[in-house]
Amino acid sequence: MVKNGATHAGDACRTIRKILITQPKPETDKSPYFELARKYGIELDFHPFIKLEPIPAKEFRKQKIEIAYYSAVVFTSRNAIDHFFRMCEEMKVNVSQDTKYFCITEAVALYLQKFILYRKRKVFYGADGTNKSMFDVINKHKENEKFLYPCSENQQDNEIVNWLKSHNCEFATPFMYRTISADIKNIITESDYDIICFFTPSGVRSLFDNFPKFRQNGTRIGAFGNNTSKAIEDAGLVLEIKAPQPQAPSMVAALEHYLSGLQRKK
Repeated sequence: MVKNGATHAGDACRTIRKILITQPKPETDKSPYFELARKYGIELDFHPFIKLEPIPAKEFRKQKIEIAYYSAVVFTSRNAIDHFFRMCEEMKVNVSQDTKYFCITEAVALYLQKFILYRKRKVFYGADGTNKSMFDVINKHKENEKFLYPCSENQQDNEIVNWLKSHNCEFATPFMYRTISADIKNIITESDYDIICFFTPSGVRSLFDNFPKFRQNGTRIGAFGNNTSKAIEDAGLVLEIKAPQPQAPSMVAALEHYLSGLQRKK
C-alpha cells in the first residue's frame, strides 16, 4: 500500500491520505482498491464494522418457511448467498436445478459459482447495481415464480419487499442470519480517516453504537446502496461519495471519480 508522500498523482490529493473501507480486506492483491491506493498515493485500511451470526436450523424452523416450495431467490449480498446454502445444507434441502436467482450485481451473481453450476438462463442481475435495475430483470421473468428473499433478521431492504408486494408476487423473507455491531473502538477515532466508506445500514449503526457522540468534523463519507445512503443521511451525516451511479457502479469507481475531481481542482 502506498503511504503518504507519493510524488505522482497523489500529490494533487494531499488532503486525502487515509481511507477506511468498512469491509474485510480483499483476498487478492489484484483488487482494484490497491490500484487506487497506488495511483493516488493513499493508505487504505479495511475493517468490517459488523459481524454476522448464523441463525441455526432449529431456530429457522420456527419461521415455517419451506425453502423447496420457492422457485426463485433474490440475493443482495454474498453473505445472503452463504447463509442460504448453509441453511439448505443444515436442513438437508435439495435446491432444484431449475431454481432462478436474481442478484443485485454481477459480482454477487458470479459468487453463486461457489455453490451451483452457473447458467445464464437461470442467473440474472441488474445492469447498474440498483434495486430498480434488478426489478426490471425480475419483472421480465416473474410469471409463475415464487420468490425467496433471504436477509438478516435486523436488516431488510423494504424497497424490495414493497416492490414484490405491489407486483403481486408470492414471496417470503426468511431470516437466516443476524447482524451485530463489531467492536471498532480501537480501530477508529474521529480524526483518523479522511474518508470512511459504508456498505450497509448496519455498518452506520455500528459506528454510533461504538461512538454515540460521533461528529463528522470534515471526514468525507461514502456509501454503497440506497439504504446505506439513507441511513447516513438519517444519522445527520453529510454524504459526499455515493455508489452505485451511472458513472460509478462500484465503491472503487466512486472513490476514483471523487479523487480525480479533487485532482482537477488543484
